[in-house]
Amino acid sequence: MVTIYDIAKLANVSAMTVSRVINNTGKISDKTRAKVKKVMEELHYVPNSMARSLVLQETKMLSLLITDITNPFYTTLARGAEDAAMKRGYKLLFSNSDEDVAKESEYVDMVLSTRVDGVLFAPAGDDSLSHLEKLRKHGIPFVLIDREVPGMESDTVLGDSKEGARKLVEHLIGLGHRRIALLNGSLDVSTARHRYTGYKEALKLSDIPFDDELIAESAYSRSSPNRTIEAIERLLQLPERPTALFAANNFLAIEAIRAMRDRGIRVPDDMSVVCFDDLDLASVIDPFLTVAAQPAYQFGTIGVQLLLDRIQETDGAEWRKIILPSEMIVRKSVQPFAEL
Repeated sequence: MVTIYDIAKLANVSAMTVSRVINNTGKISDKTRAKVKKVMEELHYVPNSMARSLVLQETKMLSLLITDITNPFYTTLARGAEDAAMKRGYKLLFSNSDEDVAKESEYVDMVLSTRVDGVLFAPAGDDSLSHLEKLRKHGIPFVLIDREVPGMESDTVLGDSKEGARKLVEHLIGLGHRRIALLNGSLDVSTARHRYTGYKEALKLSDIPFDDELIAESAYSRSSPNRTIEAIERLLQLPERPTALFAANNFLAIEAIRAMRDRGIRVPDDMSVVCFDDLDLASVIDPFLTVAAQPAYQFGTIGVQLLLDRIQETDGAEWRKIILPSEMIVRKSVQPFAEL
């Protein structure tokens, strides 16, 4: 293995000079810098990133901890974060908690051992508070993306879940629907709470009584399809079944439509469906679901910008909260309610 001492010997300089060239520190003439770099290239030397991080007190690495990389929203968010990080000379480490707080804990420990410079963090739920406190205790800057956690102040990038949910439900109401079901994620997750609030607000503004029987809960990810099937079966068995469904995210909508199709319920003929978050490219080729689409790429780019600002901050600037609006896209999964 080539060492800085090998380079120093061939370049006829000290090992300290080689170290300064590698780390871009200290005053070195352009001639000496060029000579050292030429020897490094000839020997195919690759700097030891761990040793470099110890010298500079930085790794030039960021961590992105999200809940489900298979969700198109997070896939696009990750791309935005990676592009923004690369432009600033940082690498991005990806971790996926699967909406599992225990798995998330393991990744937080990995982040601490890796000593990344900062973390973009989409928490699995309110129980993630202890993980965030651990990062703060160890001096690792972080930015919360998509979700917030009660009791933790930080820089945050959120979508306007309440407003987006309200608009979707108002759209259904405008088409004549009154029996509108909500298929939601766990209320331990902030986005689920906000979308629940937006749903209730839309009903109240239209003088439609809230019916707790129309509320069903499942998991935000694809990990629990049986829970979604059970929720749909219960809704379909109500004495007065709903005419429309608001699914709180795209995975819930897909599983719900699949469950209804298997039971002979056609969308939108028998049941109109809307959901939060858009799907992947398939929805562009054959648009179907009416959605509240969030600017996922911007979540990633803005999150990285806030994180790098926080890493470089020295005077304890105030926490910043960025709320990004969603765009309602009307497609084929809804139709006016015609009472028979």
